[in-house]
Amino acid sequence: MKHRLIFNTSLDDEVFYLKDTIFVNFNVKRNGISTSKLNGGFSSEYKSVFNHHLSQENIDYLEDHDVNDYLIRLCGTLNMDSDYSTGLITLAEMKNTSIVCRIFKNIEVVAITTAGVRTNASRAGDPSSYYEENGKFGTINTIILTNVNLDYETLLEAFMCATEAKTVALSDLKIPSQYSNFYATGTGTDGLAVFSNTESEITLTNAGKHSKFGELIGQCIIESVKKAIKKQVWISNKSQSNVLSRLNRYNLDINEFYKNLDYDKKEFIAELQKDMKKQDNVAITTSILNLFDEVHCNLIKKEDAYYLAVEIKEKCNSYPIKTLLEYWINYFIR
Repeated sequence: MKHRLIFNTSLDDEVFYLKDTIFVNFNVKRNGISTSKLNGGFSSEYKSVFNHHLSQENIDYLEDHDVNDYLIRLCGTLNMDSDYSTGLITLAEMKNTSIVCRIFKNIEVVAITTAGVRTNASRAGDPSSYYEENGKFGTINTIILTNVNLDYETLLEAFMCATEAKTVALSDLKIPSQYSNFYATGTGTDGLAVFSNTESEITLTNAGKHSKFGELIGQCIIESVKKAIKKQVWISNKSQSNVLSRLNRYNLDINEFYKNLDYDKKEFIAELQKDMKKQDNVAITTSILNLFDEVHCNLIKKEDAYYLAVEIKEKCNSYPIKTLLEYWINYFIR
């Protein structure tokens, strides 16, 4: 099957798309850090990198086989030398890849990202789970390429900066954890690989948030993660500006709510659909949920949060939204 060139870096690294895989052939000598099961960790001998979509057939296969062996076989199909390559795997489809480039003077940063967050988004510290469960998991995978030279400690600092930036993107989109009532900081199976150009005459020693290089990494990651999430699962700033999307983070059994509702259900839902995207209702809902968060983090007392939440709820002019908020308030902080 013919592969298609979709992007070139300033160093003429070639980014190809081939059915279930995005892969990059390096045109310069690169060192890097990778979370892959294939040549993961640090190396100064990388010649290529890939991001690969797992079909259900391949997921079933991996339940009884070694991931490293699978990745070595994949390299063979891509005409890559598995001794000098590393790669990430995901359920996200490669057609939904996002590529973002930032340049400042003589520094270039490229981020290549896929992202799925509906079933596996989680917050650091949430209860654990196994990614193999039912073969369903979302993953945020990013490959970062830069044209400058970084030693290993700076590569690690860039890795840390990129991880923080991913969390910023999820926070901006208000992505809920699927395992707690808090916002997600990533998924349970995220992958990241960062590569620098060891042939460059420019060696940077700082990739932190105070440096311009760190700023470029952060900007690339935030934009690429948001774009990839929108492509893969249709979540965007607009879709999240919705009362039901916000309430979903503190999830309750909506069928139980309707069972005790003293109101025509069809009429209630019709009014709810009309009111749930109105900005004042979203703002009121968000303010009340923020009080829930404050209580759960032991920042304010539960009784104070309850009275404030009731007071805020009364400012809502929508009957269905107000009724939902009352149900949530009574359940979580009364």
